[in-house]
Amino acid sequence: MRVTALLALAWLALLAGCSEAPPPALGGDAENGRLLLRQFGCIGCHRIPGVAGATGNVGPPLDGVGRRVYLAGVLPNSPANMVRWIRDPQSFGFDTAMPDLQVTESQARDMVAYLQELK
Repeated sequence: MRVTALLALAWLALLAGCSEAPPPALGGDAENGRLLLRQFGCIGCHRIPGVAGATGNVGPPLDGVGRRVYLAGVLPNSPANMVRWIRDPQSFGFDTAMPDLQVTESQARDMVAYLQELK
């Protein structure tokens, strides 16, 4: 009985160590990102908390996007993947209405810094 309990505890400790670590942050200025989401017209398609006028209903609402498991239902949600998606959504090989807005790497990092706060 005692050995079984110890083995169970050891197994639980091992499983606890298997959880995925949170993806590393990429830096970026969240406040500037909030402004850029408006500047690039993201508000026309998405509902985005904290961004004035962001009441669009073409794309998905972005409330809680920072805690979603996938982007666009297929791409694992990480800061790096979100930057890639914002910069070139057409490159992932599936149909999307999201256009390529010519967002720079730095601008995308700022946008992601804001969006990752929406948990």
